[in-house]
Amino acid sequence: MNKTVLITGSSAGIGKATAKYFQEKGWNVIATMRSPEKETELNQLDNVLVTRLDVLDLESIKMAIKEGIANFGQIDALVNNAGYGAYGPLESFPRENIVRQFDTNVIGLLDVTRAILPHFRANKRGVIVNISSIGGKMTFPLGSLYHGTKFAVEGISEALSFELSQIGIQVKIVEPGAIATDFAGRSFDFSNDESMPEYQETVGKLMEGFGNALSNASEPIVVADKIYEAVTDGTDKLRYEAGDDAVQLMANRKQLDDATMMANVKAMFGLK
Repeated sequence: MNKTVLITGSSAGIGKATAKYFQEKGWNVIATMRSPEKETELNQLDNVLVTRLDVLDLESIKMAIKEGIANFGQIDALVNNAGYGAYGPLESFPRENIVRQFDTNVIGLLDVTRAILPHFRANKRGVIVNISSIGGKMTFPLGSLYHGTKFAVEGISEALSFELSQIGIQVKIVEPGAIATDFAGRSFDFSNDESMPEYQETVGKLMEGFGNALSNASEPIVVADKIYEAVTDGTDKLRYEAGDDAVQLMANRKQLDDATMMANVKAMFGLK
């Protein structure tokens, strides 16, 4: 019997690439998204169920899991991919945007995980892959909200792996670097208030630096391949870096002290 993976945030970018990758490898795929009625590609593929799941809507989470099990018999792996990045001076963000960033990237991930755990626990097996980022191990300017959520994902995943490994469930973390997706578009919430001139030089240099980074970004298939490896390699490995830049930056982060690393990041963006 084919194995089945449920993927959140499958409408574009890493999520869609991962759905197609698993389908090509012979898996059943539950490709979830907030607006499945807009999907025109994944729903044409064999053994792919496109259905609604909004990580901010508990009922949609329960229904997507229930529908997936009804269609394919069981779920073997979960990929918590849905999320977005909020960047900008902290002062410029309305509180509701701050709450939404953490609700989507952290609470939503926890809600989906909690909803599927009874199924995994009953089967005494399953793999959970949480999509973090190099931004879960190091930070960039004006990213206090986004990095806060990804640091949280790292800690949640590492701690969760202890309790779940005792009952046959694996937890994995995939850490992409710069990926050529729509992250800078609909998945990017940038806030700025030009009435606060103290931040504007940093804002300008950040946007320029991000543009340079994205010009050399890896394709989403690079992350999809790493997710597939995490799900199928059968090892206890916890973290998987995705993209050449991720490998290099994480190697630097492990070797350098905080002051040196932060000085390097400032130099990367031309900051004092």
